[in-house]
Amino acid sequence: MTDIKRNFIAGEWVAGPSEIENRNPSDLSDLVGTFTQASAAQLDDALEAAARAQAEWAGYALERKQAVLLAIGNEMMERAEELGTLLSREEGKPLAEGKGEVFRAGQFFTYYAHEVLRQLGENADSVRAGVEIDVRREPVGVVAIISPWNFPTATASWKIAPALAYGNAVLWKPANVTPASAVALTEIIAKQDIPAGLFNLVMGAGSEVGQRLVESPKLDAISFTGSVPVGRGIAQAAVGNFTRVQMEMGSKNALAVMDDADLDLAVTIALGGAFGGTGQKCTASSRLIVHEAVHDAFVEKLVAGAKAMKVGHALEPGTQMGPVVSEGQLTENLSWVEKGRAEGAELACGGERLSLDHDGYYMSPGVFLGTTNDMEINREEMFAPLTSVIKVGSYDEALSVVNDTRFGLVSGIATTSLARATHFRRNARTGVVTVNLPTAGTDYHVPFGGRGESSYGPREQGIHARDFYTVVKTAYISAGTPD
Repeated sequence: MTDIKRNFIAGEWVAGPSEIENRNPSDLSDLVGTFTQASAAQLDDALEAAARAQAEWAGYALERKQAVLLAIGNEMMERAEELGTLLSREEGKPLAEGKGEVFRAGQFFTYYAHEVLRQLGENADSVRAGVEIDVRREPVGVVAIISPWNFPTATASWKIAPALAYGNAVLWKPANVTPASAVALTEIIAKQDIPAGLFNLVMGAGSEVGQRLVESPKLDAISFTGSVPVGRGIAQAAVGNFTRVQMEMGSKNALAVMDDADLDLAVTIALGGAFGGTGQKCTASSRLIVHEAVHDAFVEKLVAGAKAMKVGHALEPGTQMGPVVSEGQLTENLSWVEKGRAEGAELACGGERLSLDHDGYYMSPGVFLGTTNDMEINREEMFAPLTSVIKVGSYDEALSVVNDTRFGLVSGIATTSLARATHFRRNARTGVVTVNLPTAGTDYHVPFGGRGESSYGPREQGIHARDFYTVVKTAYISAGTPD
């Protein structure tokens, strides 16, 4: 019999009313596992258990909480090869990226383990004589975490770790496309010294389990990463209950390549930013805005680099780009290729489904040329191994095109001019800016988030995460008069 992986609710592994299969996108004959789906009643059970457990967890001594987070993080880093292999097997990113993601996820937990001891309050003198003021942060309560499939371990971890560090209970609804990584992380968390119900894994379809979850009045906060349409729906559901929300959504990131750029470096960071993770990153470089003076030379090197990339099985040595995560995603990607052509863009290379040794969802990296910023392929997030080149005549025009989007997550510039780099950092309307680096790639100890339709609510990561996972309490104390 197939070992069916279960949900973790109120401290117990429980079966659900139905199951789904999870197959390796690199090799569809490889069944990663079978995973149960939660029922509405089980979700309600998890919410009730979380509320009870959160009160107990909030009372844990600081070092006891810290030990829990350290244990989780250290085990993840120690098992990075094993768990990274599982991640790459189910999601399709090259093995090095899978192992790196798990290791980085472990670092989130160890970072926030130390933040447990740095939760310092403030004090102040009142404007009233004999009154002292104490200001401190308290847990927000029960937090729903809804995470995506493209970084199934890292994105979830940078939400779960601060939620626990600041004293909250968690209900985690992972993406149904990558349940194996969710179960693996839950197994590590479940064996720690935590109250039953503090952490719950509730797997299921977003339209069913996810929707019921975000509509619940028993939630105090929702942290979501996913698409803009889903984010809008979550915000609408949450406002009825005044549930606080934190959302990271779409993007249309641009890399500006200036006439003074180191072209070899510019091509390297463009290729990494556009095609790393098969282009399935919210930080991917999907618009390459190139100065006309270096346009032709840059394009020649870029296309040659894209054609040279090795597309293959995620676990095979030498693979630079793995498969697309699912058949539905591949179908959508190929539809973007046709949309681009219909708009008049030239597909210089790639953008085709590949037939390799294993039956999987393989696609060649594609580069569009002759595009303008008003084309749909440059307005909407494609989440595909596709990038578009937009020719501009000056730095000022490049900056204008970078900012001409309703999104605002990441932007980058390739230049050797300190003046341009400084001006760009100050004037690019994005939450993250890179200089001579890929747009994809962030650190865990500093804030992450965007502007416009890319993000909504407080920033994630670093100490700024406390703004979402805590509430501020101000206490006034009458000191009285000494005898």
